[in-house]
Amino acid sequence: MSCFLLTRQWRDTPEGLELSFWASSADGPVRILVRGECTVCFVEHEAHVDASLERGVSYERKPLDLRTMHGKPVDGLYFRFQRDLLGARRALKSEGVRLFESDLKPSDRFLMERFITAAVEVKGNPEQREGYVQFVNPSIRAARLAPVLKTVSIDIETEGLNGRLYSIAASGLGTPRAFIVSDRPLRLNDVEVECCSDERGVLEAFFSWLTRIDPDIVIGWNVVNFDLDFLQRKCRALGAAFAMGRGGERATILPPGGPGGNRVARLPGRVVLDGIDALRAGFWSFDNFELETVAQALLGRGKRLYSENDRVAEIVRLYHQDPVKLVEYNVEDCVLVEEIFAKADLVNFAVRRAELTGLALDRLAGSVAAFDHLYLPRLHRKGRVAVDVEDVESGQGSPGGYVMDSEPGLYDNVLLLDFKSLYPSIIRTFGIDPYGLIEPGDDPIPGFLEAEFAREGSILPELIEELWRARDEAKRRKDAPLSQAVKILMNSFYGVLGTRACRFHDARLASSITRRGHQIIRESREFIEKNDLRVIYGDTDSLFVLLGEVVSEQEASARGARLAKELNAWWRHRIRDEFRLQSFLELEFETHFLRFLMPTIRGADTGSKKRYAGLMRTSSGDEEIVFKGLESVRTDWTPLARRFQRELYRRVFVNEPYEDFIKQTLEALMAGKLDQELVYRKRLRRPLSEYTKNVPPHVQAARQLENPGRWVRYVITSVGPQPVTGRVPKPDYAHYRDRQLAPAADGILHFLGTSFDAVTDKQMAMFD
Repeated sequence: MSCFLLTRQWRDTPEGLELSFWASSADGPVRILVRGECTVCFVEHEAHVDASLERGVSYERKPLDLRTMHGKPVDGLYFRFQRDLLGARRALKSEGVRLFESDLKPSDRFLMERFITAAVEVKGNPEQREGYVQFVNPSIRAARLAPVLKTVSIDIETEGLNGRLYSIAASGLGTPRAFIVSDRPLRLNDVEVECCSDERGVLEAFFSWLTRIDPDIVIGWNVVNFDLDFLQRKCRALGAAFAMGRGGERATILPPGGPGGNRVARLPGRVVLDGIDALRAGFWSFDNFELETVAQALLGRGKRLYSENDRVAEIVRLYHQDPVKLVEYNVEDCVLVEEIFAKADLVNFAVRRAELTGLALDRLAGSVAAFDHLYLPRLHRKGRVAVDVEDVESGQGSPGGYVMDSEPGLYDNVLLLDFKSLYPSIIRTFGIDPYGLIEPGDDPIPGFLEAEFAREGSILPELIEELWRARDEAKRRKDAPLSQAVKILMNSFYGVLGTRACRFHDARLASSITRRGHQIIRESREFIEKNDLRVIYGDTDSLFVLLGEVVSEQEASARGARLAKELNAWWRHRIRDEFRLQSFLELEFETHFLRFLMPTIRGADTGSKKRYAGLMRTSSGDEEIVFKGLESVRTDWTPLARRFQRELYRRVFVNEPYEDFIKQTLEALMAGKLDQELVYRKRLRRPLSEYTKNVPPHVQAARQLENPGRWVRYVITSVGPQPVTGRVPKPDYAHYRDRQLAPAADGILHFLGTSFDAVTDKQMAMFD
């Protein structure tokens, strides 16, 4: 039977370690139990362990044809129980005995050593259970499968974080459903409503329905940190079973692993995907990740009920006065999440990521774990084992990406040249690899910090090559989720090698990537400038080239493509002649900016970094302005400043008059016509009591509210920050003139020989 892995768990039983895998197949859910499997780690052959372990710990020690990364022979330690391995780890560590790879979960090791990522072929004796098929100790191997996964979107409505549960809604499999505490029947078009006498009734009715429709994936918005956590706590309070798993297995919501972390959902047999986490994992960007904001951006519509401040009060009012509207609102939230997932193709993205990385479907972060899953089994085939993460040796760090000093100015005809996946292509070209570093051979490739790498037999360059081919194939088949997943994974490898949370961390590895990147950007700039062109800025993998003459858009694009081709050819010859290597560097002509602004640092003549704006022509023929790091794309600036800057830059870029626009905007501001656009919106990152020394304006405003929530809306008034709960308090217009409009304008007016103050001088005198 071919199936797609959904969840994985391990547990110690009286008979020993048991691994449990739930999967989805064309014939329904599949549960795979592996019993009698030993959990394993490694220890140096010369190390003594017996005296350090507690009596009663059952283990077997076997000599293996494996060595550490430093070349020392190791033995395998095999335990029947994972708890014994963990106890041995603690005891041996206290005695100064180092174990290797003792921090891997046994369920993860079982899969990685078989090169299994997501799809599996199972051979064994199937046992038909209620609602699923079970295999015990089957043979299992990697397979290819395009899964069809049943997905349901859920949302709950409550009396705040700790109050009553009012209703649970769901959509995605058949007619939308709602379960509500109500002593009278409720009827809605296109929604099946089940009214229950109390909260426990709602929970049990919802769990019973979930078991019947039996989804593979549960989606929602902040669904783990709020909805599922609330439901688990409510079940505990009412003595009800939190019955959201398959096969009668216990579901649980685990607390965050540390400050600022997220809770983790463990629903055996079902994957939980949170819309916020899924979008962030795919590098989607929005002003904020509230459901209203994302729905408006992706779907062009929002929630039926939207309140910036006292949403809880409105929910309570609806429940008591208009429960039908509450159910409509509850269901609409589910539908919005369902449509966002469809629009952004988030389930397919999670599937593709799991297929590539070997991580569980719901683990959308975890670049280090993905690297382990792909790299360790290949390392073992080379006869080596790796250290535990906590034993990574500290050392010097590595520099970040190269950011050159910019030449500030307002320019015509600027070309953006971009190296395609620069860091992965450096790894592939120069053989950068943990194993290649310890086995460099007789004719090594030079790196940095005295590193040397093998020319053949390295692991990571071959892995990059496999992923590169997969991405090219995904592009050919127009498989956007797979292409994006591959790109993110490949680009994560440098960051993984550069963090001490990675068992392969070594400054020589990360520095040989970034310092080579510095060299490539610097020497590419020299090549371009020898061709009588100016590079006005460069950042990590990009170069901004000024053509320096009046040319047509067609000619500018042709020049950009020709320059990229010439530079690629130069690097091919350079790398072949100096290193005797094939170059996989690929520079692409990305964009022709018709007009381009590189601003100065505010209040200085020095050019800024990672901040610019440019006017470009889109593939549809429209003009579009790209903003990077400026006020118009920063959510901590007011809507007025952002709108004002966008329109001002547009007028300057297309040579339209701009002075009257500036004057009219200031006049409207001072006349009180723009108050709704003067509201700052900022998130509280910590409890209010933790802000002691520096108390920022949004905290000052929040302290004036009885229930501020996570986001605070406020304006600056003559008496300081004031919260906005309804009508906007009278703003301090001078503040917004001097701190919002003027800075948003002066970045570009500086290069036109004027300033916001100069343009509005007479008006400012009148208002002052």
